[in-house]
Amino acid sequence: MNAIPLGLHIMKERLTAGRMMVIWPLLAMFILFSSWGLSDPKVNLPSSIVIDSAYDVMFVSTAFIIFSATLGAVLISFDGVSRDRLSGVLEIKLSQPIKRSIYAKALLFGHWSAIFLPVMILNLISLLIIWYRLDDLPSIEEFFIYTLGTGLLLLWYTSIQLLASSWAKDLGSSIAIGLGLWMVFTLLWLVLTTVVAGISGVGVDDLNSTDYIRIDAIMDLFSPNGVYHHLLEMPLDDVNRGMHPAYISLAAILWSIIPVYLFTNRIERIYP
Repeated sequence: MNAIPLGLHIMKERLTAGRMMVIWPLLAMFILFSSWGLSDPKVNLPSSIVIDSAYDVMFVSTAFIIFSATLGAVLISFDGVSRDRLSGVLEIKLSQPIKRSIYAKALLFGHWSAIFLPVMILNLISLLIIWYRLDDLPSIEEFFIYTLGTGLLLLWYTSIQLLASSWAKDLGSSIAIGLGLWMVFTLLWLVLTTVVAGISGVGVDDLNSTDYIRIDAIMDLFSPNGVYHHLLEMPLDDVNRGMHPAYISLAAILWSIIPVYLFTNRIERIYP
């Protein structure tokens, strides 16, 4: 049995779930409003942020995507395994004539597509907003990197949350683990980077120093949000944190393989 049909069924279930009444407005507010505001020629931004093109708007708005879309991935996936496990449904599903590895891939595909589809629809609408406001559109290469990076980011968070859901004893601990990791990567990673810089003997009084930027670039390889930023920085000529594209690509590959492998292996060995 192929994982895609089952994954599409899971996607439809998630898209029609009640929690989407919260996720859709959350995504729309952050993605569309940020594109509208940042594409305003009269907007007042810090001197370090320069908006000269459509891709500049997309790049700066990724801060809002990281906050809303990754949180949406957590909210969609937090009970992806734990709910069925607690209700006894998981035992029935795993007893069906389907390989557990295929079932795990279907779970990943279904939950990932349930958040990726709304995000991409809103991103396309935001492109129309940027085109209307700036009379400019990103190149095909820029749009491809932006879409690929966003898709990978959501895959990483979905696989991590599903893995947490498979280990959790109840729904509460499942969402607690997911939100805890989300907060670490989204809100606390800068603090951790500062601590590592201080331990390494790099001054933290100037966050724009060459040494600190180097530490920040290295630390970003260990965070899904950081790798996402690295990927989206590739088309920008005025942003260079000294990280070779090979290291960025390797980090993206490892983030795409390790959580997925751990989750698949967990489903293959789980005892309902």
